[in-house]
Amino acid sequence: MVTRDELQSHLAQLLGVERFRDYGPNGLQVEGRREVRRVVSGVTASLALIEAAVQARADALLVHHGLFWRGHDGRVTGWLRARLAPLLAHEINLFAYHLPLDAHDECGNNAQFGARLGLRADARFGEQDLGFAGDAGALASLAALTDAVQRVCGRAPVAVAGDGRALRRIGWCTGGAQGSFEAAIAAGVDAYLTGEISEPQAHIARETGVAFVACGHHATERFGVSALGEHLASRFGLEHCFIDVDNPA
Repeated sequence: MVTRDELQSHLAQLLGVERFRDYGPNGLQVEGRREVRRVVSGVTASLALIEAAVQARADALLVHHGLFWRGHDGRVTGWLRARLAPLLAHEINLFAYHLPLDAHDECGNNAQFGARLGLRADARFGEQDLGFAGDAGALASLAALTDAVQRVCGRAPVAVAGDGRALRRIGWCTGGAQGSFEAAIAAGVDAYLTGEISEPQAHIARETGVAFVACGHHATERFGVSALGEHLASRFGLEHCFIDVDNPA
């Protein structure tokens, strides 16, 4: 068992929360019961995940995408009210960590996604050093890379081939980091992986020769929060389970 405040303090220190300029609050977003014995983790604090946490008798719900974001006007209506109601009724603490969870060297989304692909980062790039880069190793062709992505993510990626070069360096940043493509190119990669693609990236890939691979926002961000939950279970003797609420995005 651990207290809610002890858990928040440990996570803030572990993830270096204060170092990041983020789009919403990191840490405790909804206060529940004081003592925590059982933690459920998942990618997004959707109603489906919250209801699953209630069924699992969770004391805390740990997510990557929380409930509150920059620009929210503060009104608790509609879908937000529907999500908050069961958390409050069942006294479930909601902890959310966005960019700090992307960036962590061990439990982070990028570290965990790269490890599953067999990639080891030796450099960082982009805003707040969120992008990872490393040698391609066995993933020396676009075909080998997309096959590995499909195996890890359970879905075929959207790939825009560059100029067909052998892949020596690969960059990646999970989630919606298509805007970091040019920073990845400047870092010297031959292919870039992220969750989503927007219209400009296809042209940039064709014009620069650097391949762009969109692997799925949700699909690339399942691994960090699960690893963080396992860390908490090991550190504090908690029960933990990861619940994957599928998302096609």
